Amino acid sequence: MLYFSKFRIFFILFVSLFFILVASSNLIKFENEFFNKKINLGLDLQGGSYLLLEIDNGPVIEQKLQNFTITIRNHFREKNIRLNNIELNNQEIFFNVDEKYIQKILDDFIDKESSLNPYYPRFKQHQFEIKNNKNSFIISYSKQGIVELKTSSQDQALEIVRRRIDEIGTNEPNILKRGNDRILVELPGLDDPQRIKNLLGKTANLTFRFVTNKTEDSFGAEKLEFEDNSEEAIVSKRIILSGDNLLDAQPRMNSETNETIVSFTLDRVGAKRFGKATSTGIGRKLAIVLDGKIISAPVIRDTIASGSGQISGGFTFQSATDLALLLRSGALPAPLNIIEERTVGPDLGQDSIQAGMIALIIGFILVILFIFIKYKIFGLITNIALIINLFLLIGILSLFEATLTLPGIAGIILTVGMAVDANVLIFERIKEELKNEKNNIIAFDSGYSKSKTAILDANITTLLAAVILFFMGSGPIKGFSLTLGVGIFTTLFSVYFIARLLTVLYIVKNKNKERLI
Repeated sequence: MLYFSKFRIFFILFVSLFFILVASSNLIKFENEFFNKKINLGLDLQGGSYLLLEIDNGPVIEQKLQNFTITIRNHFREKNIRLNNIELNNQEIFFNVDEKYIQKILDDFIDKESSLNPYYPRFKQHQFEIKNNKNSFIISYSKQGIVELKTSSQDQALEIVRRRIDEIGTNEPNILKRGNDRILVELPGLDDPQRIKNLLGKTANLTFRFVTNKTEDSFGAEKLEFEDNSEEAIVSKRIILSGDNLLDAQPRMNSETNETIVSFTLDRVGAKRFGKATSTGIGRKLAIVLDGKIISAPVIRDTIASGSGQISGGFTFQSATDLALLLRSGALPAPLNIIEERTVGPDLGQDSIQAGMIALIIGFILVILFIFIKYKIFGLITNIALIINLFLLIGILSLFEATLTLPGIAGIILTVGMAVDANVLIFERIKEELKNEKNNIIAFDSGYSKSKTAILDANITTLLAAVILFFMGSGPIKGFSLTLGVGIFTTLFSVYFIARLLTVLYIVKNKNKERLI
């Protein structure tokens, strides 16, 4: 029946006024923090930078297999089984054994009590494939193992990329997975991404190692360049300390030399290692190596047991800030390569906003004029409900501080069309009912009731499409599906609550008129 209780009327008024108030926060600043929420503009509307990063998992696979090579060698050495010609080449571990040990080695991989068992495909993670060729073994990652390793690297890299960008203070960054080895970074409002690119392009793998000579170091050594390419030094491969032991890093000014430095603090384990290394290495140079380049190599003058130290290297305050940021956020598990880069200028974004708003305004005015000419007073009621519908939609998006993109504006325009379509279906059905029913109230009630099925079917199928687009799509498609999905709910509310309430008020007042529509 065309009946609205006082509670129902109060509910409609409360919901409408609440979301009108929230929507207006995009134009007016409120003192109340709850109401002071706004829609965030996407990359295509306010300009900014788009970066697609690809994770280079090659070094990770090599490092994992290198560690596993040591595990295999130590495991079989304890069992007095000699592995001949063990080497790592092209992401595969090769070794030969005497024929009498072949079955023993295979059994050790399968044995649940063996330390090698976690790596064997039949029991955990499906991580390695073992191929036996006569008396030779070839161990490599299986396809599932590669997928798991890539997923793990991506999860780690995503978190570290997020930390680095958050530390800079970029407004509303959008950081998403793409496949299992790519990361999408959208930075609205940032039209010069060079600093971000520099930060994301560094692995930030920090190590402390002694400067040495090849002849005197039993751990092996390698020749590394200084970061400014001014000279080279031979550095031991033995890692005294790594970035994993850092608790904090901050840029500072050295009051004595007036030089910009990076001060760091170590955890308990790191402080102990650092103290031991500096006590036994007095007089030696300690190289501080970042991503294969020597930042500085100071001479150890005294034992450092406090768990804190300094890194110097001719830094500007900006470079010291960036280095401290990299160290705090942690090392990436693998290098990141920028494979796609786009920059949208703020002027182009503003043009997109203006074009979208002009399209919305023109479409809105044409719809309002058509519906008013076609249905007169009921067209006016529809237009009022339509305006409130837009406020509801913008209010909900503002409440959740959603990001509005250009396709999102297209979703809003489509919502306007769907809202009008629902009202047209209702009014045309009412016209049909009035041909057979002289009582206006009964005719209008039947019109709303009998058109409900068609309206719900149309909106539910559209909602299903929007949900599928949201979960299966990406970027702009998500923006379109979000505004369309929210718009379907606000449309149904405005049609069956707001427009219907205004219609009831008019019919009850003019129930004796011969022709209402």
